[in-house]
Amino acid sequence: MSDNNDTNSQQEHQNKEKKKQSALDEFGDHVEKIAVKTAESIKKVVDKALSSRNTVLTIRVNDESNKKLNMLVDSGLFKSRSESAAFLIQEGIKRQEVLFDKISSKLERIEKIRLDLKQIVSEEFVTQPPESKSKSKKKTTKSPQ
Repeated sequence: MSDNNDTNSQQEHQNKEKKKQSALDEFGDHVEKIAVKTAESIKKVVDKALSSRNTVLTIRVNDESNKKLNMLVDSGLFKSRSESAAFLIQEGIKRQEVLFDKISSKLERIEKIRLDLKQIVSEEFVTQPPESKSKSKKKTTKSPQ
């Protein structure tokens, strides 16, 4: 009977191990599906970000930034450092939308001030004619006595 109990105990242990392994396999499959969906989502965002690139910039980056750009290429997310840099720039701009809104507002005010100044200068030249050239000629044509 002791052998029978040992056999039953071993079978129970094997069943528990199979259930654990099954649960781990299921969890692994779930994680893999999430990873694939995440990669697909990133790919869509990257493709969208890169589709509208039409301006060429030449930039210098430090060694650390260069390593990070290379990591993005090496991971297969981007085809080149240029693509990865363009993506990061676009994402940085998106994240700083509030800052750019403030800057835009200030630039609009600056432009209005410039236009006002141009108007003032224009009006000043129209309302006050410059000194006549004949007066300045008379001063220079007088002979010393």
